[in-house]
Amino acid sequence: MSTTLPGGVATDVMDPELRTAIGRIARVPQLLIACDYDGTLAPIVEDPSKAVPLPESVAAIRALAAMPQTTVAVVSGRALRDLAALSRLPSEVHLVGSHGSEFDIGFVERLSPELIEIRTRLRDALREIAAAHPGVRLERKPASVAVHTRGLDPQIAAAAIEAVRSGPASWDGVTVTQGKEVIELSVVATHKGTAVDQLRTQLSASAVLFIGDDVTDENAFGNLHGPDVGIKIGPGDTQAQYRVAEPIEAARALGLLLETRRHWLFGERAVPIERHSMLANGRTVGLVTPEAKITWLCHPKPDSAAIFADLVGGSPAGHFTVSPERGGIPLGQRYRPGTMTVETRWSGLTVTDWLDTPASETTPDGPAVMGGDSTLIRVLTGTGRARIDFAPRPEFGQVAVQLQPLDDGLLVLGSNEPIALYSPGVEWEITSDGVYESAKAVVDLRAVGGQVVLEMRFGTQSLEHHRLSIHERQAAAEQPWTDWVSTLRLPSTARDLVVRSALTLRGLCHEPTGSILAAATTSLPEELGGVRNWDYRYCWLRDAALSARSLVDLGSTEEAEGLLRWIDGVVERTGGHPERLHPLYTVDGYELGAEAVIDTLPGYAGSRPVRVGNLANHQLQLDVFGPVADLIAAVADLRGSVRETEWRVLESMVEAVSRRWHEPDHGIWEARLPPRHHIFSKVMCWMTVDRALHVVRQHGGEDRPEWVELRDRIAANVLEYGWHEHAEAYSVAYGDEDMDASSLWIGLSGLLPGDDPRFLSTVLKIEADLRSGPVVYRYHWDDGLPGREGGFHICTAWLIEAYLRTGRRTDAEELFAQMIDTAGPTGLLPEQYDPLAERGLGNHPQAYSHLGLVRCALLLDNMLKQ
Repeated sequence: MSTTLPGGVATDVMDPELRTAIGRIARVPQLLIACDYDGTLAPIVEDPSKAVPLPESVAAIRALAAMPQTTVAVVSGRALRDLAALSRLPSEVHLVGSHGSEFDIGFVERLSPELIEIRTRLRDALREIAAAHPGVRLERKPASVAVHTRGLDPQIAAAAIEAVRSGPASWDGVTVTQGKEVIELSVVATHKGTAVDQLRTQLSASAVLFIGDDVTDENAFGNLHGPDVGIKIGPGDTQAQYRVAEPIEAARALGLLLETRRHWLFGERAVPIERHSMLANGRTVGLVTPEAKITWLCHPKPDSAAIFADLVGGSPAGHFTVSPERGGIPLGQRYRPGTMTVETRWSGLTVTDWLDTPASETTPDGPAVMGGDSTLIRVLTGTGRARIDFAPRPEFGQVAVQLQPLDDGLLVLGSNEPIALYSPGVEWEITSDGVYESAKAVVDLRAVGGQVVLEMRFGTQSLEHHRLSIHERQAAAEQPWTDWVSTLRLPSTARDLVVRSALTLRGLCHEPTGSILAAATTSLPEELGGVRNWDYRYCWLRDAALSARSLVDLGSTEEAEGLLRWIDGVVERTGGHPERLHPLYTVDGYELGAEAVIDTLPGYAGSRPVRVGNLANHQLQLDVFGPVADLIAAVADLRGSVRETEWRVLESMVEAVSRRWHEPDHGIWEARLPPRHHIFSKVMCWMTVDRALHVVRQHGGEDRPEWVELRDRIAANVLEYGWHEHAEAYSVAYGDEDMDASSLWIGLSGLLPGDDPRFLSTVLKIEADLRSGPVVYRYHWDDGLPGREGGFHICTAWLIEAYLRTGRRTDAEELFAQMIDTAGPTGLLPEQYDPLAERGLGNHPQAYSHLGLVRCALLLDNMLKQ
């Protein structure tokens, strides 16, 4: 592949090993690039005052220095003032002169009187030697003197150097540096190696790329270690790992570094978030792009480390790609109706993807294949030639693996989790970038009978053949999904999108535990290039309860029952203190570890940091109890009874509210600010007790006077103190004038009726302040974080419901139509939408967004029937 650099230089002649090394170092979090000047950036010339840098080198250096997390330094033997005058590089480029003696203009003032005295004697002695050897040129520097013999008769040059060596070079306190036709004497003991080390330390560089041509550069090459890369220009012995012939080739290397690092930092061509489709099997989830690239997959659980993290780290973070050998844009992508199976079609090639489980691969004689848990199945059909790229990168690319080809596939070696790729008939070519191995293949579908099956089997190294045909296994995998959809009570409004949303919510359920994910991903940005990137691959009590409630509204209680069993276990582990519940837990129901940053991943479209874990785990969010109580009430009404575990959970929710409802908290949006008395949290505390009273009255045959008193006390408090006279609305928190979309719940919860003037005024205020076209923003108050975000689909859904409750049906229908128009081509919604850029933002797919769509469709459908 040929790369064109600034200035039109092509890189197609570069040593492949050097190209690989540059590709590797371009992806370190903090990169230091250090270069010599003469003979590296600038070709060697007879007159040193005429040494100007190559324009190709300058262009690359300037662009690299302007990048985030990237520092460029020129480390030269020249005096700092001469280096600055000749190079004319921008201030972003650090200049280090006199072999590391000069890091700034004020250096001279830092020499001690003793060193100044030695320097004076040194200058005098060298002036006498120069006078005795015609043509010798002295270059005075703040801490040293360089003796140049370039262009002299060899005998005169040798005599001059000998005089220097036998004279001042032998003095105590004088450091000698020998270069090409130059010898430098300094009163400061430093060299380019120590200069580069000092820069590395000051900048906390993850790795150093050093380029040089002179003997003096060997000190820097000798100090390189670990991931560092050294490039020597020209002949001669060297400690550098790589070599190029001329400065122009160094410019090519810098240009390749620029291109690769730019892609890594800012994202290779980022597929719009909403255009990704989700695969699910009840155990984990994956994302596939419209071009059939598996770009996200965690294993063994959805909150485990990713084995494919291309979504937030680009191709080096792992992917599994199938495409026509000739290339081209797909004809389309779709879900098979009522399933989580995705089909991507080109002319002559169809790729069918699904996540399987051993349960769907069982025959009357036992398992169809031994061992394993989840299996990613990719079926290629057609008559064309397909290219396959398989690049597993366990632990977000932190673990290097090897690929071992066998008769019927590959084994992934080096990870704690055994993995096998069953691929009979595929001939793999294994390649390596020096750290990671990848497998590539081209298959002629016509020649192999029109079909190739690829099975990535997790938890096993078995490459055994299946006893079931691929068509039988696909049918077995799809049937539970289609059977479940057939039991739902679906609205006529947006019926297909409701089905897809319901399947998405069920796909976010973790069947072994009953927990429900807030979203399938981590760190998809709320602002492209911004820092509002969070990990949503966990179970929030609030989000999960709302998700399960939307499925109950569609007639399915299985997910709610599983979640409530999970919550019962979480409550039990509080040791009788449900008020100490965390807002979120792992899918297994335990506390999260510390929030961490994976600094080796550049993020989606360069949006850093990529986070694992979520600090909101330690916040106080008093709203979480309300959705759980509301879910129990909905399940009890649909089923006609309450189970023992559900009674326990309900009692615990009310107990928690009674103990803490009066406290300030961090609120639904998890702002990293001091606690406040949030309106939404108070309303949810009220709703907890209100729904609990409904359950005991309807299904327990009793009343709880103490609960009635608690509910009414909370209602009186929030209705009085939550109202803001100047805003003429219920605002975000007691005493704050700023508006917040969650305050719509003052009416959505039933605390205020739809025709109450205070609710009507709140709806109008939120509409005026927070709605923008097809979206509603959460708020516009300062949450302590830089940047901005998109409108939240869940907030849009709340406003739609508020319109319906306040008699504005036409407005509700119009906003709902605008909301569903923002969905991706396969019907999925991320967390947010940017109405200006017209693209999705945030983690994807988001449970909030899909439960909001379901609820609005059901409410609109009910309005049509009235």
